[in-house]
Amino acid sequence: MDLVIARPEGLYCPPGDFYIDPWRPVSHSVITHGHGDHARTGNSHYLAASPGAGILRARLGADINLQNLDYGERLVHHGVTLSFHPAGHVLGSAQVRLEYQGEVWVASGDYKVEADGTCAPFEPVRCHTFITESTFGLPIYRWQPQQEIFSEIDSWWRANAQAGKASVLFAYAFGKAQRILHGIDASIGPILVHGAVEPLNRVYREGGIRIPDTHYAGDFKKTDPALRQALILAPPSAGGSTWMRRFGDYSDAFASGWMRLRGTRRRRGVDRGFVLSDHADWPGLLWAIEQTGAERVMVTHGSVAVLVRYLRDLGLDAQGFTTEYGDEDDDKAASA
Repeated sequence: MDLVIARPEGLYCPPGDFYIDPWRPVSHSVITHGHGDHARTGNSHYLAASPGAGILRARLGADINLQNLDYGERLVHHGVTLSFHPAGHVLGSAQVRLEYQGEVWVASGDYKVEADGTCAPFEPVRCHTFITESTFGLPIYRWQPQQEIFSEIDSWWRANAQAGKASVLFAYAFGKAQRILHGIDASIGPILVHGAVEPLNRVYREGGIRIPDTHYAGDFKKTDPALRQALILAPPSAGGSTWMRRFGDYSDAFASGWMRLRGTRRRRGVDRGFVLSDHADWPGLLWAIEQTGAERVMVTHGSVAVLVRYLRDLGLDAQGFTTEYGDEDDDKAASA
């Protein structure tokens, strides 16, 4: 029996009668992490890893019916033994391990393999079948060590401050923004954030993650001299909006794995692109899959066909899952 199958509502576990990251409302949902394409409103019951509880309540509502398990803690439901294991993607992100009648499946959700200090690092989990994302499942995607990217951001910010220009850095409000804040040199100048970012900073701080002091950008006027030394973190939706006018003469940049492609940088129309992703690159995907020891690999959202073909050439039983994941850009939430 397949422990996970694709249904119109999402990825379904037949013996357990629950869904993993459903994209339609269901009675019982198991959530890998709080990005909008994986955690949606309307489910009657949510089960998630304990470190992500604050994020889910902040994004879906304080009154959701939420049950939590610590990483590694086991729960038996209809004969299926379920546990969460760190995915290294964002705060509270988890892989879901399912065991039933001797068969073990792992649904990874989204993951990255480089530890970053803002969430529990990725933990390989042995299994028979591994469900992997493939957001950056092409050989062109190979990330530099993150500290090199943070140093590049520091240098860009420092040069702008010396020239008396604000530095506006676009990054996803949940996960990417906090990772940047954790990694940069906060002594360069004041740090301002968009209203979509600060509530999530608060959740990270409450979770024991070091996030430097930040200020709400809306409290500053265009004439405030602090703006000319500041780093401003904002979601991509803020680009080109009237919200940007308060910063006067500024330099802008975008932090994303998609900045690896020159055409994407041009379309975004920003001064700089920093290649920083919370997803595994091509070598990271292959390493993670190998570490599971899985003989069968189900590939979701991203460059599915390329990764499936490559894995088949390695002798694995690989196939694609059709899902509705992939749009973790927080633009809609930020705009609201």
